[in-house]
This record gives sequence, C-alpha cells and structure tokens, in this order.
Amino acid sequence: MSRLDWIVLTVTLMGIIAYGLYKSRTAKNLEGYFLSNRSMPWYLVLLSIMGTQASAITFLSAPGQAFTDGMRFVQYYFGLPIAMVILSISFVPLFHKLKVFTAYEFLEQRFDIKTRVFTSSLFLISRGLSTGISIYAPSIILSSLLGWDIFWTNIVMGGLLIIYTVSGGAKAVAYTQQLQLIIIFIGMFVAGYLIVHYLPTGIGFTDALKVSGASGKLNVITTGFTEKGFDWKDRYNIISGIIGGFFLALSYFGTDQSQVGRYLTAKDTTESRIGLLMNGLVKVPMQFLILLLGAMLFTFYQFNHAPVFFNKSVAEKAATTIYKDSLNAIENKFNQQQTTQEKWSRAYVVPGNAIFKDSLQLGTRQMNATQKEYKAVLKKALPLADTNDTNYIFLRFVVDFLPKGLVGLLIAIIFLAAWGSIAAALNSLASCTMIDFHVRFTGSAYDKNNIAKCTSEYKVSKYYTLGWGIFSIITAEFATGMGSLIEAVNVLGSLFYGVILGIFLVAFYLKKIKGNAVFIASIIGELIVICFFFLDKYEIIGLGFLWLNVLGAMAVVILSLLIHQLLPKTSN
Repeated sequence: MSRLDWIVLTVTLMGIIAYGLYKSRTAKNLEGYFLSNRSMPWYLVLLSIMGTQASAITFLSAPGQAFTDGMRFVQYYFGLPIAMVILSISFVPLFHKLKVFTAYEFLEQRFDIKTRVFTSSLFLISRGLSTGISIYAPSIILSSLLGWDIFWTNIVMGGLLIIYTVSGGAKAVAYTQQLQLIIIFIGMFVAGYLIVHYLPTGIGFTDALKVSGASGKLNVITTGFTEKGFDWKDRYNIISGIIGGFFLALSYFGTDQSQVGRYLTAKDTTESRIGLLMNGLVKVPMQFLILLLGAMLFTFYQFNHAPVFFNKSVAEKAATTIYKDSLNAIENKFNQQQTTQEKWSRAYVVPGNAIFKDSLQLGTRQMNATQKEYKAVLKKALPLADTNDTNYIFLRFVVDFLPKGLVGLLIAIIFLAAWGSIAAALNSLASCTMIDFHVRFTGSAYDKNNIAKCTSEYKVSKYYTLGWGIFSIITAEFATGMGSLIEAVNVLGSLFYGVILGIFLVAFYLKKIKGNAVFIASIIGELIVICFFFLDKYEIIGLGFLWLNVLGAMAVVILSLLIHQLLPKTSN
C-alpha cells in the first residue's frame, strides 16, 4: 500500500476507537458495561445487531464465496425474517420483563441451575471458537499486505481488539458499530461502482450480469432437487434456507448472548422489537448486494487479468521453491485460457450471440481445472500453506486495482467490521461468564438490582473480557486452512445452535417439561448432532450443515417429551 493508504487506514481506525471510548462514558457497573444501562433507541439496536453479524468474514469472504460458488449462499438468510417475527412475539417481551442480563438466567428460573450452566457453556464454547475465526479474518489482511507471519499478526490484531473492548463495554460497541456501518456501506458501494467502471469500454452493468449469469454465478434460487430427488447434502437451496435458516436464525438471535445482549440494551420492548424486525427486512437485501459484488468481480476478471492464485504472499513463497518451473508453466496455461475466455465473453455480450454461452461455460470449467492443478502443485511446494484462496479474492482486487487512499479505506472497512463483531462477541462472552458463573457461584449477591449497581464485579468483568480475548487469539492460531471463513463460522455455530434452541423451545412452549428431562435430552441431542456432523464429514451420509440446526432442536424437543414420560414424576 502507498503512504496515503496507510495514513487513511491509521486515521480511520484510531478515530473509531477514540469515538467509541468517548461515547462509552457511563456508570462503572455491570448494567452500564454489559447493557449500556438499557438506554439504546431502536436504530442503535438495529445497527448494533447488524454490526455484530457483519463481521470481517462477511465483507472479506462473502464476495469470494459468490465468486467461486455463485450467489446461492443468500438463501441461507431466507428464514431470518420469519425468525424475527417469532422472536418479537415470544422471546423479547419475556427477556425484558424478567430484566435478565443473559438469556440463560431465564433457564434457571424455568428449569434448574444445571440446565442453565449447560446451555451457557454451549454458548461459551461456540462463540469463543467462532470469535477466534473472526480474529483470523482481518489478520489475513495484515499478513498478506505486510508479509507478516500469521501467528504474530493474530496477536497484534487480537491485542488491539482486547484494549478496545475491555475499555469501552457495550456502549462503545454500540456507538462504534453505528459509525462503522456507515463507513462500510459507503466503501462497499464505491467498490461495486469501480468494479463496473473498470470494465472495458462498451461493457456495462447489464452485460456484466449476462456474463455472470451464463457462468452460473447468479444462481440466487436453487431448489436442491436433482434427478435422484432432494439432495440433503446441498448446503444452500431455498428449502434448507427457509427451514434450516429459520432454525439457525431463531437460535442465533433468540438464544446467542452476542445477539440477545444487543437488543437487551434497548430502552424498552418496543425499541427491541423494531430493531429486530428492521434487521429482518434489511439483512437479506444487504447480503444479496454483498454477494452480487462477488458475482460482478467474477465478470471483472473475465475482461481483466486474474491471478491463477489470489493469495499473493503464498504464491511468491512457492516461487522460491524447486516447484517454481511447474507453477510458472501452469500459470502460463491459465493466462492463455484467460485470453481465450475474454474473447468468448466479449462475443457473448453482443446481442444475438447466445451461441457463445457454451464456449463461455467450457472456458470457465477449464480455468477452474487449471487453478486446481496449480493448487495441487502449490501444496507440494508449501505443505503447510493454506491453498484455499477464497478469502483473498476481494482483498486482491482492492489492493491491485483501487486508487491510492481508497485502498486504505477499504482495508479499514474490513478491520472495522471485524472490530464491531468481535467486540460484541467478547462483551457477550464476558457477560455470560460473569453472570452465569462468577456471580452465581462465588457467593456474590444475586439480587439483580444489586448486581446492576455493583462496581467490584464490573472490575472483574474486564478481566473476563481479557481472558476471552486471549482464548480467541489462541483459537485464531489454529484457523489456517479452514477454507471459506463465512462457511466455517456458520458450520461451527450449527453444531450448537440447534440444541440451544431446542432447550428454549421446551422452556417457552412445553410448560409441563421440567429440568431433568430437558437436561438429559439436550446432552443426547448434542451427541446426535456431533455424530451426524462427522458422518457427513466422512461422507457416510449426506446432510448439509443447515439441517443440523433443525436436527438439534427437534431432537431436544422430542427427547424431552419422551424422557418426561419415562422419568419418575418426583424427579421430572
């Protein structure tokens, strides 16, 4: 990057930190640190919810996901608006009425302490691991730009985030996310404009859509059905999106403290509901446009030189090995294919030249095959390197083609997205540890009013935030080679979200079920989900990860009903 880019990047990031800490001046107690004294209006709740969702993974990995697999990932969000309605009716009023700090406090009142602890533990494990992946995402940028070792990059990135989150608490998270999202949306719009602007003369937006569509990148709606029937292994289709996506969204927004904590900061129930419902309306089109950015980027590289491998630093290291000549030969073949592909693309956009569609699709398949060949040799050259470059596609475009200054801004945007989501996650991890474990088991006063005003626990909370930050950094060190990060983090969540949701569904809607039955059912349900995950991983069965959310929730509900009938009434 140029000196101007570094100045823009540094000023933007430091300005955001200063703004967040300034706005976070609040009473030094638990209610101020974790819930912003329950004072946020609906629009800040909305922006905080969206900011927590829209991590660096969203803006770094989603365009690459569309570039490689098309836009069908958007179907993953189709169940979200329905979930927002259910949450507004059932979950939000109860959480506000009980004035809980965490969603899991309710479970002790409804069931017992062991169910609360188990559910909170599942959240801590899932959110702690996924936060580590979220730290790894922006570390990729620094590592790629500066050639730093990813180990030290994770430490630097995580360290900055820890300072920022420990100091400010929930209010710093909410106010910085407000400014972050404004900058993010402006930057992504500019990037989209420049992708189209840099297309060759005579090639416009509709032409770009035509090429993307012919290459299978505009596959927004897919049914999941094949000649053999419904493909349960297909990850993204309208059925798995609506059903599996609904269960995942209901669990994520209704039982994951990183999201529950966002709308518990609202002034009242109405403000929380408006924030959630607006999120349901905005999220799908927002994700559609981010994925469209990736589809347009694919077209851009049909008319402009594309690297055979997008992770530049890894490719440069491989070029110093004995496999240099083999890699150069494959790259030359790819460049020749790309020249031919540009010819087919130009011919196809001319009205009446639909006959070139087959040639265009054949060229795409040939180029994909050559890239796989390159990665296979790359793996031999650097056995420990990550050969999945999906997360580097958008970043490479930003660095190679954007004007000076704008590169720094776009890089800052990805950092801002990371900071917003990770700060919210660390805040929620600390709140659960503090409320569900520390306060509950150390003999601290368990009266909510006393907790809210207690300053000594506020100080301890900062240490828990620090501890979870360190844990997340350690997790980030093991995130290399996970492929598309936006997929990885959702697969990880699906291992736990279904079971957690099942526990809450029993709590809300099956009033006769008591703690022992749901506790046993949830343990068995979690084991079932893990078994199905590994059966799918080793291709013994085929089941897309979204269905794990349905499986986990239904297992807990059904098993709770069965166990309730089997247990003695005195222990039920």
